[in-house]
Amino acid sequence: MNDRTRRFAGKRALVTGAAGGIGTAISRRIASEGASLLVTDCASDALQNLADELGARAIPGDLSIPGACREIVESATSDGPLDLLVNNAGINRRGDILAISEEDWGDSFAVNIDAMFHLCRAALPGMIANGGGAIVNIASQWGLHPAPGHIAYNVTKAAVASFTQNLARDMAPRKIRVNAVCPGEIHTDMLRAGMARSGRTKADMDALIPYGRIGEPEEVAALVAFLASDEAAFMCGSLVEITGAQAVA
Repeated sequence: MNDRTRRFAGKRALVTGAAGGIGTAISRRIASEGASLLVTDCASDALQNLADELGARAIPGDLSIPGACREIVESATSDGPLDLLVNNAGINRRGDILAISEEDWGDSFAVNIDAMFHLCRAALPGMIANGGGAIVNIASQWGLHPAPGHIAYNVTKAAVASFTQNLARDMAPRKIRVNAVCPGEIHTDMLRAGMARSGRTKADMDALIPYGRIGEPEEVAALVAFLASDEAAFMCGSLVEITGAQAVA
């Protein structure tokens, strides 16, 4: 096994929203490259199954609760600081401003951006004391190029992009690299649910992408792993789109 396939040997990594879709793919990729992996999600049974599969430690919790975010990081760092934090957890509540409920608007901010603030705030002191670290946030193509009828998701993912660039600028002198991945159409349960509502098929979705197909979670995971690794040592504050050349959703 070459060095590149063990890029995270000896490193502690926490992945949020790990129990499905992109989060599961990221967890598998990071674990396969040697990380001491910690995973969190509110779906506790699925989370434990993933942890058992990967030899990881499951820390279930509800990221919409600020105190839970802090408790998750405290548990994850009980044996030492994190080297890597992947803020993947997110929800998609649909509707334009007249259709979306106030509850869905608030929940979108609580999970998609507020949780990121609380997790980073709790994890950063240990990273700084340890001499550095990496944070990778999952934003979205829709945070850069809004899709119609998804105002809460689009706005919160735009906030993730801005948060990433702000945090990177503040933390770079302390050797904390912060980057974001901005996926387009990825073959996840979230996308399949949207297809079921609209009556579209995968072939319909594939036809929208200049590259000829939608993306797979494992392809996003590969990009996350690169950004988290020392191979991306000079990447800090980047918003990296992975869209198959689809410019606008």
